[in-house]
Amino acid sequence: MLTRDYRDIVGGGVLLCFGLWVAWYAASHYDLGTLRRMGPGMFPMLLAIVLAGLGLLMAVPAFFREGPKVQLRLFVPAVILLSVLSFALLIGPFGLIPAIVAVTCLSALGEEKFRPLAIVLLCLVLSVIAWLIFSVGLGLTLPMFRWPF
Repeated sequence: MLTRDYRDIVGGGVLLCFGLWVAWYAASHYDLGTLRRMGPGMFPMLLAIVLAGLGLLMAVPAFFREGPKVQLRLFVPAVILLSVLSFALLIGPFGLIPAIVAVTCLSALGEEKFRPLAIVLLCLVLSVIAWLIFSVGLGLTLPMFRWPF
């Protein structure tokens, strides 16, 4: 065990820095307006302030508790980035549901334990939720399935 929880300190610090940067960018590049007549920069700035606050709430208590030894596994971020890339490449030619299945299955490779039943259930649930939201609820013409061959 380490004397501090460095994972939460680093994670909270990243959220804090990113939130502060987005708040600064929104405040300096967009019109904020007033609370009665909000400008295009008000909502991103407020969300960024909330994100920075959550980062602070995550990092400060981590200074006062012990944490596990940090393990640097570069395979996991690479798998996640690959899954997001696969979603971007598959949604156009194949549709939303195959892209969701691909991103879910590839993201699951980053886990230490492989659970095929949980992955299949997650694919089914996410596909049904996406169909309900985008096709039924919003009425978008986003294709659920497309066979390009």
